[in-house]
Amino acid sequence: MDTSRTFQRMTFLAILTFGGLHGVGAQEESFDALVKRLQSEKPKFAERHTKLLATRYDLADRPAEGVVMSRGKPVQVGIRVRLPQGMTWEKLAAMAPQDIKSQKLWPEGFFPLPHPHHEAGGMLFPKPQITEVKRQNQRDLIRFDLDYDLPDHLLPEFPAPIYLTTRPALGDVSKGQLVTLANYYELFKDVLNPKQLEGLRLLVTPFPQQQFNSTDDRRSLHAHAGVTCFDCHANGHTNAATHTVGDVRPNEYRHRIDTPTLRGVNVQRLFGSQRALKTVEDFTEFEQRAAYFDGDITTAAKKGINPLERGSQVHFMAEFQELLDFPPAPKLTIFGKLDPEKASDSELRGEKLFFGKAQCATCHPAPYYTDGSMHNLRVERFFEEKMINGRLASADGPIKTFPLRGIKDSPPYLHDDRLLTLEDTVEFFNLVLGTKLTVEEKSDLVAFLRCL
Repeated sequence: MDTSRTFQRMTFLAILTFGGLHGVGAQEESFDALVKRLQSEKPKFAERHTKLLATRYDLADRPAEGVVMSRGKPVQVGIRVRLPQGMTWEKLAAMAPQDIKSQKLWPEGFFPLPHPHHEAGGMLFPKPQITEVKRQNQRDLIRFDLDYDLPDHLLPEFPAPIYLTTRPALGDVSKGQLVTLANYYELFKDVLNPKQLEGLRLLVTPFPQQQFNSTDDRRSLHAHAGVTCFDCHANGHTNAATHTVGDVRPNEYRHRIDTPTLRGVNVQRLFGSQRALKTVEDFTEFEQRAAYFDGDITTAAKKGINPLERGSQVHFMAEFQELLDFPPAPKLTIFGKLDPEKASDSELRGEKLFFGKAQCATCHPAPYYTDGSMHNLRVERFFEEKMINGRLASADGPIKTFPLRGIKDSPPYLHDDRLLTLEDTVEFFNLVLGTKLTVEEKSDLVAFLRCL
C-alpha cells in the first residue's frame, strides 16, 4: 500500500469536511447520483424541521389591526412561542434562571433555531425572491436538496422600499420593483453618481457561491452564475434569506443567520457574524472571499472565488450601501424620541418603559437605537445544552446591537430568526433581563417599537 498517498487523500477529505463542504461523497459520485441521493433524503429532513416549527410556534397568519410595514404589508401580532403545558409568561418571569433550567421550562421557541437542514447548511432563499429573480434574470435560486422554512406572512415585505440619505424627498426610489441587474440602471441612472451606480451594479451581479456555482457539488440543478449581495439583502433591506455562519466549527455550533437589513449601515461599525470586521468595506470584501464559501478556503478557488479590487470595486459597493436610509418614522422627533402631539398614550408609556424599567436603551439608545457594540446575554443560564436537529443549543456568545429603527419592517428577530414577532421579542428579553414587565407594560412597549 502506498501509505503516503493514502495519508494525503485522508488529509484532503478531512480538510473538506472541516471546511464545510457538506457531504464528502460529492467528491466520489456523479452529479446525477448526488442529486438523486439528496432529493431522496429531502422529505425526511423537511418533515423533521416542519415538526420542530409546529412544536415551537403558532405559525398562523394573524395580522395586527392597522399596523403595516413601509409599503403596506400587515405586521403580524401576538406571541407565537408556545409555552410548556400549564405554564404562563407571568409564572415563568417570576422564576429564577436556575429554576427554569433545572425544571426544563425554557420555552422551545427561545432555543437557537436550526437551519432547515442544519447538517447541510448553505444559502436558502424565500419563494418570492426565487420567483422574481427567475422572472427578471432567468437565474434559478431553487435548491434541489431543501426548501425555505418560514411562511411568507412572517417575513419582511417584498420587495422592500429603498430610501436614500442623499435624496430623502424621492421616497421609495425602487418604485415598488425588486432591483436586479435587469433594471438597476433605469431606476438609478438619474439618482446616483457614476461610482455609486457602479457599486450598485456589483451588488446585483451574480458571483459563484458554495451552493450556487458551476461545479459538480453544487446544490442547484443547473450550472449557475451564482448569487448576488442583494439576493439576501433584497433592495438593500432583507428578505429573511438564511444561511449558517462560516466562521464557527464544528458544524453543530454554527449559528443560523438572520439576514440583517443594510438600512443604516452608515451608523454601524461592526460587521460579520462574529463582528470582527470594522467597516462595511471589510465586510463587502469578506463576503466575496469567505462567507460565500462557508469559510472554506479549500474549495473557494475551485468554485470560482471572485476577489474584488479594494481601491475601486469594494469602495464603490460600500459607498452605495452607506446611502441606504431607515424608513420614515413620522412620530419621531429629530432626537429620535416620540413627538407627544403625534403619539398615543400607549406609545408614550412604551417609550418611558424603553428608556427605563425595560432596560432596552442600555444597549439601544436613541436616535438610531444602537450603541454600536456587542453584548453577551448569557441565555445558557436558562437551559442545559441539547442537540436540536443538528444544532447544539449552547452559549451564543456576544451578539451585535443592531439598530431598532424600522424594526417592524424586519421580522423575524434575534440573530438566528428564533423570535417571530415583536411580542415574542419582548417576552424573550423580559425573561433574559429579568425586568418583570406587566401584561400592559409589554403591550405598551410593543406599541412604541412599532413607531421606530
